[in-house]
Amino acid sequence: MLPEVVREAARRYGDAPALVDRDRRSVSYAELDRASDGVAAGLARAGVGPGDVVALRMRSSPEYVIAYAGAAKAGAAATGINPRLAPAEQEAAIEVLQPAVVLTSLDELRPPGEPAPRLEPDPARAVAIVLTSGTTGVPKGAMFTEAHLRAIADIDSAGAWTTGGPMLASTEFAHIGFMTKLPWHLRAGARIHMLGRWRARDALETIARERIPAVGGISAQIALMLREPDFDRFDLSCVRAIIAGGAPSPPALVREARERFGAPYSIRYSSTESGGVGTATALDADDDEALHTVGRPRGGVAVRIEAGEILLRSPAVMAGYHRDPSATAEVLTEDGWLRTGDLGSIDERGCLRLAGRREEMFIRGGYNIYPVAVEGVLARHPRVREIAVVPRLDPVMGEIGVAVVVPQGEPPSLEDLRTFGADRLAKHELPEALRVVEALPLTAMHKIDRRALAAQEERDARDRRTL
Repeated sequence: MLPEVVREAARRYGDAPALVDRDRRSVSYAELDRASDGVAAGLARAGVGPGDVVALRMRSSPEYVIAYAGAAKAGAAATGINPRLAPAEQEAAIEVLQPAVVLTSLDELRPPGEPAPRLEPDPARAVAIVLTSGTTGVPKGAMFTEAHLRAIADIDSAGAWTTGGPMLASTEFAHIGFMTKLPWHLRAGARIHMLGRWRARDALETIARERIPAVGGISAQIALMLREPDFDRFDLSCVRAIIAGGAPSPPALVREARERFGAPYSIRYSSTESGGVGTATALDADDDEALHTVGRPRGGVAVRIEAGEILLRSPAVMAGYHRDPSATAEVLTEDGWLRTGDLGSIDERGCLRLAGRREEMFIRGGYNIYPVAVEGVLARHPRVREIAVVPRLDPVMGEIGVAVVVPQGEPPSLEDLRTFGADRLAKHELPEALRVVEALPLTAMHKIDRRALAAQEERDARDRRTL
């Protein structure tokens, strides 16, 4: 599907810019098609073809997109190695993937002067393998075929070819939000602006200069943009919508972003395994839906709750984990439902409300505590900008909850938080310690790094024992 989209986009959009790098140099749709043909021919000459994996150990750049499209034209599955991962993590990813070739630049593929291979369309052929974030251990590779990418493009664009417009690439290209959505972007005739390494000020400058109508990314990126000291100096009147995924957005963040960007805010809930497709809050949602839920299923997506766990089913859900049938069987049911590992409920209006992840649960005095559920309540406190709840070992209760807070103005006290949450949380769910920080640590995918927070608690506990 991706090769056909690249070729058709070149025919439709020709010399219109498709990719614009951080130095504002552009690659047209026609150039993308020609350059990816060269990559495909080079890979084919090297013996790379259907059934093989091409690892892209490259920064997010036009070269990455050309290599991805070239691998697809050769019939191979491409996978990105996030450059923000530590070297040992990158090597672990390579071990999982067992690629036929690892590309670090296009210089490794000299144009052989041969035409690109022309493969028959095959809906079952793997096109992309997207690594899970790896926050809970060794990453796994979620596989997506031509049929998956077509389904995702159809869900996102209703199958339409359009005249396109500017967009900002906010995630690393190895992320699910780019790998499975590239055909949609190309089919839409988008002009994709790249930052190299994402920085809040650079993002705001690009949005204002290029008149980008939709601000997308992870909720943490929205928060970082709002904290930029010169935020109010940028002309952001072009922004018509804010689309945030990756993790639930704190209510205070949604309120502030809507007011300061002057645009509605949609929270998207999905996962790598779901193809980046799941639920969404409506742009015209009332405050209860917009602030405290992750919305309703998108077109073609079904959601159900089984023993408290959220299950998703759609034509976008991955085919399985690369070279790992046992892990695949743990998350995919025989009738196509994906076990997300997330806990939640569906309210009377059909909106999904998250309660946390099974592996993030800790036990306080025999009671199960789900951090996201606690965070969802305490994040509404007017002096809380961001919050994460993590466990701390306790000699009496086993574990207790620690509220790690990025304050909005004067920090709240522990008693403030406990009083605020008392009406909606059981006593055992309320935090019993408070740590105030300037920012929450983030993973390479801009999600809250709970492992880092928990490690800090362990270090603090050791320090207390030695006093």
